[in-house]
This record gives sequence, structure tokens and C-alpha cells, in this order.
Amino acid sequence: MINRFFYRSSLSDFITDSIDTIFGKISRNDEGDSMKEQKYAWTEEIEIMQEVLQPWKDEHGEILFEYSIPRLGKRIDVIVLLRNIVFVIEFKAGKQEFLQADMEQVMDYALDLKNFHLESHHRTIVPILVATEAKNYSQKLLFSVYNDQIYNPLLTNSVKLQELIISVLRNEHALPSSYNDFAQWAISRYSPTPTIIEAASALYQSHTVKDITRHEAAGVALEETTQFVLDIIEKSKQLGEKSICFVTGVPGAGKTLVGLNVAIQQSIKTEHEGKSDRNLAVFLSGNGPLVKVLTAALAKDKQKRERQKGNKCNITDAKREVSQFIQIIHRYRGNMLAKLKLPIENGKLEIDETKSVAHKTAGHGEVEHVAIFDEAQRSWDLEHLAGWLARGGSRGGMKKVLDFPMSEAEFLIWSLDLRKDWAVIVCLVGGGQEINTGEAGIGEWIKAVNKTFPNWKVYISKHLTDKEYVEGNVAELIRNNKNAQQVEQLHLAVSMRSFRAENLSKFVHYLLDRNIVQARITYNDFKDKYPIVLTRNINTAKHWLEDHARGSERYGLVVSSQAYRLKPLAIDVRLQPDIEHWFLADKKDVRSSLFLEDAATEFDIQGLELDWVGLIWDGDFRYTENGWNHNAFRGSKWQKIRQHNAQLYQLNAYRVLMTRGRQGMIICVPEGNTKDHTRLPEFYDGTYEYLKSLGIEEI
Repeated sequence: MINRFFYRSSLSDFITDSIDTIFGKISRNDEGDSMKEQKYAWTEEIEIMQEVLQPWKDEHGEILFEYSIPRLGKRIDVIVLLRNIVFVIEFKAGKQEFLQADMEQVMDYALDLKNFHLESHHRTIVPILVATEAKNYSQKLLFSVYNDQIYNPLLTNSVKLQELIISVLRNEHALPSSYNDFAQWAISRYSPTPTIIEAASALYQSHTVKDITRHEAAGVALEETTQFVLDIIEKSKQLGEKSICFVTGVPGAGKTLVGLNVAIQQSIKTEHEGKSDRNLAVFLSGNGPLVKVLTAALAKDKQKRERQKGNKCNITDAKREVSQFIQIIHRYRGNMLAKLKLPIENGKLEIDETKSVAHKTAGHGEVEHVAIFDEAQRSWDLEHLAGWLARGGSRGGMKKVLDFPMSEAEFLIWSLDLRKDWAVIVCLVGGGQEINTGEAGIGEWIKAVNKTFPNWKVYISKHLTDKEYVEGNVAELIRNNKNAQQVEQLHLAVSMRSFRAENLSKFVHYLLDRNIVQARITYNDFKDKYPIVLTRNINTAKHWLEDHARGSERYGLVVSSQAYRLKPLAIDVRLQPDIEHWFLADKKDVRSSLFLEDAATEFDIQGLELDWVGLIWDGDFRYTENGWNHNAFRGSKWQKIRQHNAQLYQLNAYRVLMTRGRQGMIICVPEGNTKDHTRLPEFYDGTYEYLKSLGIEEI
């Protein structure tokens, strides 16, 4: 268990204790992980703070060294709790300059405490960056853009630090604290809601799901579901069984997080076992951008940690390690297709012994015992998969496979069934999120088990029988399956997504459903915590995003994949962003979302999140008094989308786009152009007026 802090003391005890005593306590809690440079820095920080805090040695207050921020996987150098104010102090020993990255770092700490640390919610937070040898310093005391009692980062050297603290206390008219004011601060509940990237990184660094969830209920649910799945894995191993689990959850409940947690824990467990035939798990997703971004983020974390230990680690090797347990589903499927005997005869798949050598336990299957399928309802149906294989893939560059007889779900179960010992499939299931053609739905998995694999044990979330899954037909599908059982632990009922607007998904649902009354009511409930604003000017939208983001908070532009007539606004949806850099690079990189040049579509951003979103709304999806008007741009003009499924995909595309922001969103509906028949004002005006009628503020 990681300690919440390395050192905690009253101000009076800290000032009177010897440097060696304090250093000894910090070092004992460090567990020997820090570099020598860090240990030298602690000595300097202790000396500085003992001198700085002299004026308040007789007051009630506390000081903490190396206070843990679980969501960020980092520690704050020094926390000073004085007169109801939380001073967050980050030291850069020996530095003469204030770097932007360091200012963002200390601001991130302040934001994290304000948003997620219960005892800090209603206190003033003062982030201070101390470059100990700097000649310049800041005495300008300003709150950041929101009225939430967080100061803009203050910059100082070690000599001026005491003077700066005095200035803040005067500015706040802060009176001495009573004995109990900070009694619970150091052990306060910490309730973060991480992005999927942050969560995966934290899990990879051996944090638990409880460490990285905001709600205690969400943390407990995630842990219970994870443990249930791990128990099924162990049971299947011990009894030599093959099992399939279906995990459901409300939007933002953490289904993907459960899958990653299982894959990572299982991989860590097998690594410790050190056996040649390990019980590996692989997390599979058809969401290419998600896999690419997670792989890159985890690889960078791996590289950084190894270098801190003094080990060599290049990014290619780090990515290779991460790819052992996170893969794009097409790669896994391709490995199995390469083992088939071709041509396929009589609708039956057979292994070509000249292409594959059977393993003593894996048979002709892959090395993993456990396969976790994210968004399993999006697996392809028979028609779509067979057609894709017959064409040789998306671009015709693969070997063509004719007369393929299985849906993707059935083929993936078949692949695991090849193992001679045991196997487990975990299906993570979302409802009402289809955005592409050929998606078979979760019913295809159950039909495949019933038809072809009757000996598999089936564990189904009790909520899989709800209408949003297979239109309520699951109960009928499992009625005659003696190996099927419904389990409460496989459903995640608590959303952990946006800490500012847990009702955002509900609001978007009402908005798209044209339920004006309920949309207004829902929006009024959270608009003070989660700002949504309207504009008709893309530059205004960009400035709003830049002005509202603090620290390293991430922002970017998103558009529908059908938004072909945003080219006059310098947005071309045909030019796909470099999604790895779009999500992970800093604002100096032109490929970064922070540069506000490249826009992501629903396909790029699904399953991922930004802190602040700028949605640019094109004429493809128009509000009218008679309902939504669906359009696709073909050649030189808009054409009506008449097919029901295609309309549903477009509706869900905007649902995805409007639920990607964790902290707020600006929607830009262009004014159009009377001289351009593809961008007439009437294509946009109805949508703008409708959004305004819901109470969304114009800027």
C-alpha cells in the first residue's frame, strides 16, 4: 500500500525537530525508490521550510512532505496547512528559471485537490512554484479563471517564499486556525475520476481501482466486478473449463477499466509465477484510436519508470511489452485467420497443419488463456465479416478468404475453444452506442454459444436482459442454456465519468430526443458545475477553450465524420489526425489537440475524453420543427440520409461527440453563407436556435 505522505507534523514540531530526524522519517517512508538527487533535495527543502515557517511556529497548522496524488501517480513536494489555506509548494532545487511544464504541474496539483480531495473542496488553494536560485519572482496575487478559490501559480525563489506566504495571508484576511481545522485533512477521502488514459497508467503502476475512482460506490463496484471475473478465471483454470462473461454498466461506469484491470492484474500475476506456460490475458478492442493512444501512453510511462531506475528502455521495446496485453482486435483475428486451411470447404473451418504447430496446452489457439473484448456488441455480423474477408480487407491488400462461415463473435469463441486446457472470454457490453454498419449486437455472442459451443459456462449480467441489449431478447436466448447463470456482480451501476456533470449523458439524450422540457430541467441542474456555451464563430470557440483550461487540462476540437462543409473553416474531416500525438503531445506540437488545428471525429475519440471540448456542428445534422434532418455530402451537394440505421448512426455520432468533455463544452454552429449553396444559413440556424432554447448561454 502506497503511503499518503512521507512526513506529517505540526508546524511547531517541524521547526524544532532536527533536519536529520525529519530526513530520516521521509527516507523510511520512501522505501528506497528515490534517486540520490531527490534525497539531497529533501534536505534543502527541510532547511528552507524551517526558516520560512518561523513566523507561525506557535500557530495551529501542519506541514506534509511528499503527499500522494493517486490520479496523477505523483507526489506534492510540500503541503503547508495554515489559516484555512492549503499551500501547494513544488520545489525545483538549483533552478533559475520557471518552466511552463513546472507551472502546469503545480497547477495540476492544486486542481486535483480542489476537485477530488474532500477536505480541500471549500478551502483556498495556493499553488507555489519555487525555483530556488531564480532571480525573478511573482508578487501578483490573482485567482484563476473560475471563482473556485484557486490562485494562479505563484512564482518565487527560496528567499522570497516567506514574504509571498505573508502576502497571501494578508490578501485573504486569514485569521489563525483552531486546533481542529486541519485534523482530517491528511487522511481525507480522495475521490478522483480519471480519464481512461490516466486510469490505465495508474493501474499499470499497480494502483488499485479504489485509488483512482471518485465515488466509493464506483470503486467498490469496479473492484467487485474485477474480482468476480478473476475468480471465474481461476475457477476455469482449476476445473479445466471454458467460460464466457458478459459485463454491463451505465454510461461512464468503467467497463473498459474493468477489462484493463483484469488484463493487467492477470499479466502481473503470471509474471510473478515465472512459468513458461503462463496464464496470459489480452485486452482486445476494435477501437483503433483507443488502443493506439493507450499503448503509447503506457509505453511512455514504462520508459520513464525504467529510466528513473537507471535502466535502458527505448520506446519501441516499451510498446512491445504493452502490446502483449493490449491489442487491436483485427491483429488477433488476423493471427487466427493465417492458420486456416484455404479454401474453406463445406462451411467448416479447419487448421492447416503446415501453417500452425500445435502446442501441448494451447493447441492451435493463441498463447492467451483469457481474451477481453471491449465493446463486444460491436463485433461484426456474418455478412459484414464474410464480405470484408472476400474483398481482402478494407483496401483489398489482404489474402482473400471466400465463403467465411462465421460471425466475428463465433470465430473469436472458436479461436479460444481450440485450446486444449481452459479459456475465458470477457465481453464488455455497452448499449445504444452503435455508430457503424455491420455491428451484430451482443445477441450474436449468445447465439454462437448456444449453437456451436454448448459446453461453455456462461455468466451473464442480470441487466443484459434490459431492453437496450438485444431489444430485451437475452432472457429468451439463454432460457434453454443449462450452463448459463445471471450474476449481479457483472453490472456496474455507478457512473464515474464527469465529476462536474454526471447528468450530462441524460441531458444529451433529452437534447437528441427533442425533449425540450426535460433537457432544460436537466441542464439547469448542472450548468453551474459544467458550463456549456454557444457561439457562431470558430475563433471564439478556440479562445474559450484556451481561456478555460488550467494546468495540463486537455482541450480540442471535435466534429462529425459527415462534416464535409467545414473546409471553409479550415477543418477537413478527410484528413485524419495523428491520434497518438493529438491526445498525448503538448501545445507546442502542431499535431496536438491543444494546437486547435486538427479536429477528431466520433471514430477518433470514442472511448477517450478531453477536459474541454469544442464541438463544431455542420449542416449534416440539422434541427427542424419536424425532427432531425439527416444529410450526407456527396459530390458537390448534400443528400438526404433515408435509411433508418444510417440515421441512428449519425444520431449516435453526435451523442458521442457531446459526451467527450469532462469539464465543459463550447458548441459552435457556423452562420453559413448565402453565396454558398452547400452552406446556406438555413442549414444551421434551426440547430442554433434549438440549442439556445434549451438555456445554453450565447457568447
